Amino acid sequence: MKTFQNKTVFLTGAASGIGRELALQLAALDCHLYLVDVDSDGLNRLVSDIGERTQHTWSSVCDLSKPEQVATTLKEFDQQADVIDIVINNAGVAYYGPTESMTSQQWDWLMNINLLAPIQITNHFLPQLMTRPEAHIANMCSIAGLVAGGRFSAYHTSKFGMIGFTEALRAEYGRKGIGVSAICPGPVLTKLYDAAASSSKDRKVPSPPAWASTSPERVAKLTINAMRKNKRQVLITPMAHGLASLKRLMPGVIDFANQVSRKKRKRLAELQRLEEERLAGVSRDDDSRQTERRAA
Repeated sequence: MKTFQNKTVFLTGAASGIGRELALQLAALDCHLYLVDVDSDGLNRLVSDIGERTQHTWSSVCDLSKPEQVATTLKEFDQQADVIDIVINNAGVAYYGPTESMTSQQWDWLMNINLLAPIQITNHFLPQLMTRPEAHIANMCSIAGLVAGGRFSAYHTSKFGMIGFTEALRAEYGRKGIGVSAICPGPVLTKLYDAAASSSKDRKVPSPPAWASTSPERVAKLTINAMRKNKRQVLITPMAHGLASLKRLMPGVIDFANQVSRKKRKRLAELQRLEEERLAGVSRDDDSRQTERRAA
């Protein structure tokens, strides 16, 4: 992408964190911005802060977990903006806790926001993007889309899906002139963990240490650079680079780390004891039935 000047950008999750920084930095590059978020107050503050930095700024309050609201926002965009040049699927939510504790409604909520809404948005814009000379799609995928850990199963699932979706888009539309980038940060100093849903109302979702995290400003800067240079995938933070390299070169190490637990042996022993008790009970029941048959 030679220039961002006068490019029209559709950006989700714009009211805070990485999205807010993307909006401010893209405004400084003289982009026209269509800003989407469920947080109306945050959107209003952002639009006020952008001020006259760019000629056109639109905002739309939209709950991405509801496909009908996404459809309405896309229709409003078509009515207000003449063209689309850049789509940034940035919005995301998380759930922390045992996978077996998640309800189907919680799965639907997370998958709709993190994966299905980006697919809906991208599919809507693809025909228009193919008519633009320097179109680009940037998807906020996360290192969680490359390496999995425990208690964030739904989040990992959605981000692995985003990695696959992004790779498929790049393979199919790169030859048609659309740039596509997967942005994969490690931990970022945003409200993702504080706002995450949890299996326990009394248990706070653990946040990565600040020293291992990066800033939204840096992620936004590297995302813009990825679009400028049409980079396939961008890893951000040493943790992200380290985990991705370890997964690629020595996947067994990560698997071993995920399998090791001080409680695992104790738990398996308890399960074995319960199974032995169950089998002993079945055996006693069988003996009792045989005795009853002989007596009859």
